[in-house]
Amino acid sequence: MSGVGKGVTSASIARTLQEHGYKVTAVKIDPYINYDAGTLRPTEHGEVWVTDDGGEIDQDLGTYERFLNLDIPKKNNLTTGQVYKTVIDKERAGKFLGETVQFIPHIPDEIKRRIKEASKNYDIAVVEVGGTIGDYENIPYLFAMKGIEREMGEHNVAYVLVTYLPIPGHIEEMKTKPTQQAIRLLGETGIFPDFIICRAKRALDAVRKKKIEIYANIPSDHVISEPDIDTVYQIPLDLEREKLGEKILKHLDLKPKKQPEWKNWASLVEKIRSPKKTVKVAMVGKYIDIGDYNLADSYVSINEALIHAGASLNVGVDINWLDSKNFEGKKDLSMLKEYDGIIVPGGFGSSGVEGKINAVKFARENNIPYLGLCYGMQLAVIEFARNVCGMKDANTTENAKECTPVIDIIESQKELMEKEQYGGTMRLGAYAAILKDGSQVHKLYSELGREKEDGQRIEELRKEKNQKFRLGILDGAKHVVLERHRHRFEVNPAFIAEIEKNGLVFSGHHEMENGTRLMEYIELPKHAFFMGTQAHPEFKSRLGNPSPLFYGFVKACGK
Repeated sequence: MSGVGKGVTSASIARTLQEHGYKVTAVKIDPYINYDAGTLRPTEHGEVWVTDDGGEIDQDLGTYERFLNLDIPKKNNLTTGQVYKTVIDKERAGKFLGETVQFIPHIPDEIKRRIKEASKNYDIAVVEVGGTIGDYENIPYLFAMKGIEREMGEHNVAYVLVTYLPIPGHIEEMKTKPTQQAIRLLGETGIFPDFIICRAKRALDAVRKKKIEIYANIPSDHVISEPDIDTVYQIPLDLEREKLGEKILKHLDLKPKKQPEWKNWASLVEKIRSPKKTVKVAMVGKYIDIGDYNLADSYVSINEALIHAGASLNVGVDINWLDSKNFEGKKDLSMLKEYDGIIVPGGFGSSGVEGKINAVKFARENNIPYLGLCYGMQLAVIEFARNVCGMKDANTTENAKECTPVIDIIESQKELMEKEQYGGTMRLGAYAAILKDGSQVHKLYSELGREKEDGQRIEELRKEKNQKFRLGILDGAKHVVLERHRHRFEVNPAFIAEIEKNGLVFSGHHEMENGTRLMEYIELPKHAFFMGTQAHPEFKSRLGNPSPLFYGFVKACGK
């Protein structure tokens, strides 16, 4: 079922195989008809993950990147919308040479083609089929996987079922029936699991394990217990303890290429679990709840980026989600003093915006470390323009037509909006930013080695014909970094000089090929830590390789 942990399990399996010396990638299949996740609400399907090449993807791809320390392209995410659109476009272009286009074989063939394309140049691909066994929308994907097995041979494919074993509160007994039904339904598609990973609140006991083993007709040591834990980064270590990587390799007729090295990973996990000290961070956002439930998934990458930064600093981060609507009007914000730092994340629209602006003002005036991400940077510029520069009606034209437009939409985006072309048309993916020499942001990127790391990727982008626009104009630029974006509105160049004159520093910019400068970073030099970025640096954060801005923020919170 959704949320059972297929994403972290797939990522953990991939990481385990990677540690055995293999070149591994991961592919996510989403059976929904949406073309991509770009038009989905965060409360509907969790956070929208952005890839380097501008894909708006399911958040599981982010989990893969964090565990594998890889930049995974958008082609590694398949949706039913993409598959059907490609088949229909081919039919309209006459590519099927007049034959009847049908569900079988044309839909599974397109799925297989995409999986093989995403797997090129890798030894092993971990393919996660989303959804629930028995869902109608899964059928073409399961059929395609069976087809791949037939084409490649059964020893080149291993099937892993991730299943949930509920423990009803009124009887406190773990039940295997849902798992038995999943095995039966999977068998109806011709697929029989080679491994079963059992998710539950508690570890699997011998009685339940025996039941599953007999029902699935697989060896006992292929039934793996994966109980709830306090950090997902523990899962690869648990799977290693069960020797799952070796077992999968044996099934695939492969031998380990090297001895796994988990020492550094285990050390970071221990720091997450038992940090020297803990800081409290307020996340002031709007995608907080749905019905009676709170959804941390709306900002999962920010949460993970804070965890990564904390692990590197041996600092625990206690994240508190606060609904910005509660800070609107003339409300007392003094409760924010109990936090060591404040983050305003990305978002869209006017809901809760004035509350976010009030929170930014409170952080600025009370010397509380502040990090503004995308919309959070724009709102920090608006707050500064209103309360320091005297532009009382400063705003973004996203929310107010009549205002001092310190945040505005650029011409190329206006044209798209007039044509109602919303899907996949924002400023998406990795863009280069030129950093101001000696700025706080430059010092952080330099200290953590990201400037050097990004330099190699910039050289690759120079060679890619259709990706050069991401670099813009870099003539003579000394310090250049890459971060991922997802937005339409920008800081209005007409107000930059006035805002900088009053003390806010624009410490990084992207120069478009037409010469337009887009502001990428802001900072207040005399503040404990006050930074914002138009980008989403959380998408490039990894355990052991944290985002520089999050690292600087958590460090400041610790002080």
